[in-house]
Amino acid sequence: MIGRFWHAYRRLRLGTRLALGLGALSLVVFAVVGATLTMYMRDYLNHQLRDQIKLVQVVQSKDAKAHGIVQRKPYYGWYTAVYDVSAGSAVLRKPADVPPDTTALTALARRMEDVDADVTRTVRIDGEGTYLLRACEVSPGVVLVSAAPTEDIDGTVRQLITMQVVAFGLALLALVVFGRRMLKHGLKPLSDMAHTAHGIASHDLTESASRLHLRADAPGGGPEVEELRTAFNTMLQHIDDSLAVRAEAEQRLRRFVADASHELRTPLMSVRGYADLFQYAAANAPEERDKHLARLRAEAARMGVLLDDLLLLARLDAAEVETPLRMENADLTELVEQAADAFRAGHPGHPLTVSPGPAAVPLRMDPHRIRQVLDNLLTNAAVHTPAGTAVYVEVAVSPDTARVHVTDKGPGIPPGDRDSVFDRFYRVDKARSRDRGGSGLGLSVARSLVRAHGGSLELGAREGVTVFTVTLPRGPVPPGRGAPARSRSNAVTQ
Repeated sequence: MIGRFWHAYRRLRLGTRLALGLGALSLVVFAVVGATLTMYMRDYLNHQLRDQIKLVQVVQSKDAKAHGIVQRKPYYGWYTAVYDVSAGSAVLRKPADVPPDTTALTALARRMEDVDADVTRTVRIDGEGTYLLRACEVSPGVVLVSAAPTEDIDGTVRQLITMQVVAFGLALLALVVFGRRMLKHGLKPLSDMAHTAHGIASHDLTESASRLHLRADAPGGGPEVEELRTAFNTMLQHIDDSLAVRAEAEQRLRRFVADASHELRTPLMSVRGYADLFQYAAANAPEERDKHLARLRAEAARMGVLLDDLLLLARLDAAEVETPLRMENADLTELVEQAADAFRAGHPGHPLTVSPGPAAVPLRMDPHRIRQVLDNLLTNAAVHTPAGTAVYVEVAVSPDTARVHVTDKGPGIPPGDRDSVFDRFYRVDKARSRDRGGSGLGLSVARSLVRAHGGSLELGAREGVTVFTVTLPRGPVPPGRGAPARSRSNAVTQ
């Protein structure tokens, strides 16, 4: 039974449960207040009756001394008796106004023989009801006993209890009804949040363009509900932002797959075309065969470079436990000079200047990958600028970072393309052939490698020039393991 009641109670709505709980608590409070008030009223009325019977006995004692009995009649329903008490016995003087059953009055009169003070006692007299008895000594051996009915007190207390039950019942009913309405109004923001949550549950989040535009915006409910609403809306905004990021990532992935397929299709078509040529006799001539084999090797090498870059990007994006970096202590200045020498040998049409800088910048890094970053930046400057364009490299250090600036004074990057130059397969010059312009992965690979080192690769905002800045963190290098300092010229210019 209790289990079914508890199960039914738990299935009620929160507002109803709170209203019932408030009603139960109020019922306990009303019961305690009513009991306390009733006990206080009964004690007060009993005290008043004792005082009244005491005053009556003062007059009756004088009457008993003068006449031997009480001739003056008390209040209606009261009884008065005079006893002669001696040797443990009590004899009633007559005539007396007493009830048919005088046992309680006689016992109280005998009790006065053993005590010196007045005695008061509440007893029940058969056939009459409950009475308050008071015995006092009139003279030695003479005791006056008066009996006052408590029926009026009991009636008053019953009326008080009835009024309390009615008043508390009405108050409890009003509290539950109006309290339920107030709680329903106060909990309405929670209901709105529940409706919002149901709306989100019915929303299809599998679509790539899914967004959650639902919010719990209904005001009211107090500070606690406001705090919950703020947290709820913050959670929804976070989910909405996450969905937007997911949609953008999926779109970027589709574009990446499409671009990668497009980039790989050209060399694959070339390989297939040259392979088909070997089916003809003309292609089997020694000079033709060597030419076609060279083209096949070139296209295969091109696909290999592209696949290596894609694999490197995938490993960097996946943040694998085994990072593709092989960290060691190396000199950044030496790597810059090596990259500069290789650039001069491969691009003699672009004069390169290495600006004066620190003699040595020992860092904890992967020298091969940082060299790859520098080569990509320098090659990018040579490929996207006309012959004769000057290129500058500068190394600078601060207490926490080391920076390499690669600058060229070519035509620059259009403002509309500056935010996309690091995107994969993105080329500023769409008309440039892939043989000259590359696959569009160089800057993306460079930025990913620098970020894997904990640094950054940024495009500067200077007008008339293109400046790429590589920033690497400077960590402590163990003594004796850093690159040795060596002298270098202030400027090396081809």
